[in-house]
Amino acid sequence: MGYEVRSIAILNQKGGSGKTTTAVNLAACLGENGRRVLVMDLDPQASATDWFGVENPGRGITDIFVDRAPLLELVRATDVLGVAIIPASAWLQGAEKVLRWEPKSMKILGHYVDELPQHQWDYMLVDCPPTLGLLTANALIAVKEVLIPVEAHHLALPGVDRVIASVETLRAHLNHELRVSTIVPCRVDPRTRHARRVVAELRSRYGKLVSQVEIRENVRLAEAPAHKQPITLFDSRSKGAKDYRALASEIIAAERPLA
Repeated sequence: MGYEVRSIAILNQKGGSGKTTTAVNLAACLGENGRRVLVMDLDPQASATDWFGVENPGRGITDIFVDRAPLLELVRATDVLGVAIIPASAWLQGAEKVLRWEPKSMKILGHYVDELPQHQWDYMLVDCPPTLGLLTANALIAVKEVLIPVEAHHLALPGVDRVIASVETLRAHLNHELRVSTIVPCRVDPRTRHARRVVAELRSRYGKLVSQVEIRENVRLAEAPAHKQPITLFDSRSKGAKDYRALASEIIAAERPLA
């Protein structure tokens, strides 16, 4: 039985939310489960690109905005089972400035995503910039789902409402298939009352959108990028690996068979 290809933007405008950590490690855990995953790094900081150990990425995904290069030509293999990446670079900062003067600038990425070979991947995960600018708008028009990682801190809660409001605006006007599918509590220290209260508040506000899995604060997750490995390879027995494997299982459980 085949399943629908799932395109998911991983987005939070607040830094330190676990956005790139979730993109990289969720991709690796999906790959462990036999899924073929394309990670698209759309963040000018290129943290996911660096984490996967991509060398000499050139301008990366910037080339579709500047030179209209086909996305397929930009795909790079990784050393992680089942995972490929379209890398980013600092050139993306300049691309966003150019896009301001481009007609239909928010739809460029979606056009090129539509040209990707059907069913070559089971998942496309887009690591978005930590802003709600034109690059993020391109991602939200190109995908069908949004996953919001949220740091277990009170100051992170207003950002969730802003992301949801942006999704609803784009859904109403430009992408009727777009929806927030998952909110993931991240950097949760269950020993602290504050973290427990924030997670409880998330569940009270957003109900079933909040994943049952909580990504616990884990020093091994923080160390993994320096070793150019997802947590599943860097420390397969760590709490971080366990949590992201559980999140992958929860997301896989929501897969829908093709009609």
